[in-house]
Amino acid sequence: MTKGERPGTAGTRLAACGAAVLTVAAGLGIRAGAARAGLGGDVAKYAGDALYTVLVQTLVVLAAPRVRPATAAVSALAISWAVEFAQLSDVPAELSRHSVVARLVLGTTFNAPDLFWYAVGAAGAWAVHAWGRARRGPALA
Repeated sequence: MTKGERPGTAGTRLAACGAAVLTVAAGLGIRAGAARAGLGGDVAKYAGDALYTVLVQTLVVLAAPRVRPATAAVSALAISWAVEFAQLSDVPAELSRHSVVARLVLGTTFNAPDLFWYAVGAAGAWAVHAWGRARRGPALA
């Protein structure tokens, strides 16, 4: 814990960091597994959409470790939806042409079903976050 940091925030940040790494690994694993199993690209795509929002939530918790699970989930969902709706303009596609990172973060084209899968990811991340917070107790969460 750094000087001036509230009790429990260092542990929460460490858990959020671990969750972010696991989320990225899960996304890569699902993509590889779906390809190996010969499943359609939709399985990996929509799982990736849900995990995108889970990753955004872990970053929200990393930045604000005392955030309530519902607030973190709504924030992650709002960010995910904002990125998706931004794809209705040419800006994300243009940025994606110049940067692989921009393509991974911003995408290129709007796809309405993605909005649903972002909500699925937010709901799952909320459930895990709320469970973890209840397990640690309010004083440490």
